[in-house]
Amino acid sequence: MKILLAACNAKYIHSNLAVYDLRAYASAYQEHILLREYTINQTKDEILKDIYLTGADVVCFSCYIWNISFVKDLLCDLHKILPETKFWAGGPEVSFDAEAFLRKTPQMTGVMTGEGEKIFLELVHYYVDGEGSLAEIPGIVYRDGEEIHNNGWRELTDLSEIPFVYEQLKDFENKIIYYESSRGCPFSCSYCLSSIDKKLRFRDLELVRRELQFFLDHRVPQVKFVDRTFNCRHEHAMEIWRYILEHDNGVTNFHFEISADLLRDEEIQLMSKMRPGLIQLEIGVQSTNTDTIHAIHRHMDLVKLERSVAKIHSFGNIHQHLDLIAGLPYEDYDTFHRSFNDVYGMKPDQLQLGFLKVLKGSLMEREAQKYGILHKEKEPYEVLSTNWLSYREILKLKRVESMVEVYYNSGQFQNTLEYLVPQFEDAFIFYEKLGTFYEEKGYSEISHSRMRRYEILLEFLKEETQIDAETAAQYMLYDLYLRERLKKRPSFAADQKPYESAVWAYRKEHRISRTAHIEVFPGGKAILFDYENRNPLSNNATTENVVLRMDNEIE
Repeated sequence: MKILLAACNAKYIHSNLAVYDLRAYASAYQEHILLREYTINQTKDEILKDIYLTGADVVCFSCYIWNISFVKDLLCDLHKILPETKFWAGGPEVSFDAEAFLRKTPQMTGVMTGEGEKIFLELVHYYVDGEGSLAEIPGIVYRDGEEIHNNGWRELTDLSEIPFVYEQLKDFENKIIYYESSRGCPFSCSYCLSSIDKKLRFRDLELVRRELQFFLDHRVPQVKFVDRTFNCRHEHAMEIWRYILEHDNGVTNFHFEISADLLRDEEIQLMSKMRPGLIQLEIGVQSTNTDTIHAIHRHMDLVKLERSVAKIHSFGNIHQHLDLIAGLPYEDYDTFHRSFNDVYGMKPDQLQLGFLKVLKGSLMEREAQKYGILHKEKEPYEVLSTNWLSYREILKLKRVESMVEVYYNSGQFQNTLEYLVPQFEDAFIFYEKLGTFYEEKGYSEISHSRMRRYEILLEFLKEETQIDAETAAQYMLYDLYLRERLKKRPSFAADQKPYESAVWAYRKEHRISRTAHIEVFPGGKAILFDYENRNPLSNNATTENVVLRMDNEIE
């Protein structure tokens, strides 16, 4: 008997912690369990072939919004070539409407609802040992002939019972490591599935310390904690943050999703001592409109959140990623405009402008009609319009999102934006106008090189604003050289020939690395860009003002 756990990830660098947890929990049957990770970018023929050749008698798919259609398409053909195979599904995309899913997917045998570790172990026991019946396994919905049986949800798992899944790190080479130190969430945000599970559980800290040390000893590049609100228990968060500070290996980065308004002074003080790049924080703001925050049942002290973000920003050692969601109740175009400016003013390293996804099983799904929320029928169930936001306005926000992603979140235009944005009425209007320019010029549907993005920005300034494009071009040149020594100088760069002799003499006298670059800007200011020494957060070259000795003829 062979049982296959199959994951279809969004990208190759992703790994699916869930299927590894299931395999580890059922380790008593390890000789019967196979595990495969695919991506939705692979051809279906390639995956069909691989699953067929495993010879699996039971195939269990892990289902999410990014892969459910892909899995359904695979299933249609898999059932034809493996008519005797039993197919099971699990994961958030099938757990909350399991009966409807089975009715629409006749090839599927059953669904594991909610947490799968105990369910999977009992299914393996049932199939391998041939003992008991499906009717005796709580937490499944299954097909028996023409009938569908729902055994209800089962008790939650003690997180400390789940074995550590990363002993064989070769399985995760060149992939992101995901780690879970808690499950559940104390909050009730209506758009989020985590709010359904109100029983918050924590992994034993002794286990956590031992497992973190394993990552540190193996110099894993990044560990992403999947805890929904990592700092919801102060003592738990402090112990982990203190441990990684005291055992920092100088390499590993740890990613946490937190509520910044819950941070205490003790936690912030600890963060101030951390190596640049040791941790990074993802902070969900979602909206700064009080009516919206109340409607989505979110508890947030915006003043404290801003204060915490500003304090952490002042340290210069921690990457902060702040999130906004468009399409929430009571958020119209103007209030979202204000929310955007509020968050932009916090100077996050990245600003994620997302759009509401009406997830199956969420409170938002039940309240969608109440708020006039229309969304796409297929995953990811993204908002199309609400009582406060039209589809036309959604499209305008999509353009803003695109510009923020290209020009702000890339980190490639930092100094240029610091010069340009204050010359507009506000930040939102800058990105809105730039997005409209892209749309009207037909640039929005084209993939552009980095250099072309700079050229389009200059074109926008010259055609749509009164801003001094020549000065802006110098900021752009500075940003370009911060990232790399250019092989080809941009068309808007000043001629360097008058300074070649002086630059060469300076390089020789000071033994400047061949990889470094010296640029002389209009007015004679010379800057050295050192690519062998970079900022660990931005990856920008370090810079230094240098004084060149010009000959009399040039002077």
